[in-house]
Amino acid sequence: GTVLAEHHVERWQGDTGPLRDFLADAPPVDAVGHRVVHGGSAFTSATVIDDSVRDEIEALTALAPLHQPRALAGIDAARELLPTVPHVACFDTAFHTTMSAAATTYAVPAAWQRKWELRRYGFHGLSHSYASRRAAELAGTPDARVVSCHLGAGASLTAVASGCSADTTMGFTPLAGLVMATRSGDVDPGLLVWLQRAGLSLDELEDGLEHHAGLAGLSGVGGDLRDVRRAAAAGDRRAVLAVEVYVHRLRQGIAAMAASLGGIDLLVFTGGVGEHDAVLRADAAAGLEFLGIGVDAGRNTGPGRISRDGSAVGVWVVTAREDLEIAGQTRVAMGHGRVA
Repeated sequence: GTVLAEHHVERWQGDTGPLRDFLADAPPVDAVGHRVVHGGSAFTSATVIDDSVRDEIEALTALAPLHQPRALAGIDAARELLPTVPHVACFDTAFHTTMSAAATTYAVPAAWQRKWELRRYGFHGLSHSYASRRAAELAGTPDARVVSCHLGAGASLTAVASGCSADTTMGFTPLAGLVMATRSGDVDPGLLVWLQRAGLSLDELEDGLEHHAGLAGLSGVGGDLRDVRRAAAAGDRRAVLAVEVYVHRLRQGIAAMAASLGGIDLLVFTGGVGEHDAVLRADAAAGLEFLGIGVDAGRNTGPGRISRDGSAVGVWVVTAREDLEIAGQTRVAMGHGRVA
């Protein structure tokens, strides 16, 4: 049947008008799949939504305050307009529930762990699941050790072994890991303590790290890498440094993910930046030749294989299709087949 894979819920913000207009011209819908960023520890796979599931999703808002309300707005709008069809929540965190305890555990006081269940959850799971599986299919190596690079406004890496997440760069929140458009990525926690003692409030600290850091904070020209590159080409030293920091952290993260896998067979780029910035892909690969990664300049246009002949690691560009992943997971949750 037809599955409405609802991906860009932020466009709705609780307004049923756009969805109503879409449904007027769409074929009959048999199920609706919803992207939900955070599933906590409760949701380890796609789940049919009822009122109790909806309330559990809402209860996780504190863990993803930028994303969870948008998902709930989409769920509520779609359930209002399509009350008789099943609705399925597909979680970005679910893909990472296969990570080991060693990969998910923070070395914080045990009392904190017991009280708040502090752990690394990981995000972008729908994108990493699709991109890593698709690259392995294209390469004909279903059991490959894959490092998946989801690079967009938000950015993360995932180490995938035989289709299962083994490690990832995001953590308890989507703020961790790589430098992003406006998010800081990893920062020394001691620095954050120091800033609070220096007078920053918690709200100021959160706002700065989420909205004014990353490429935007480094460059001063915004979080779009294209704008940062233009400023760098014009000689803006802050913009030059922003690109250098971004690439440095990306290379570092890819090597770390390869270490978590004990090696790497495929390197995959996806997401808005990963798919469209050939210079970034080449720059990242140039610092990873010791891992057997080599990009062919003539092929580096994507999508498809961009590694040079003889490269020990296959390098691929895969178009992000979280909508297909959501549709597949929705069918599985309804008992109809498998994801791919």
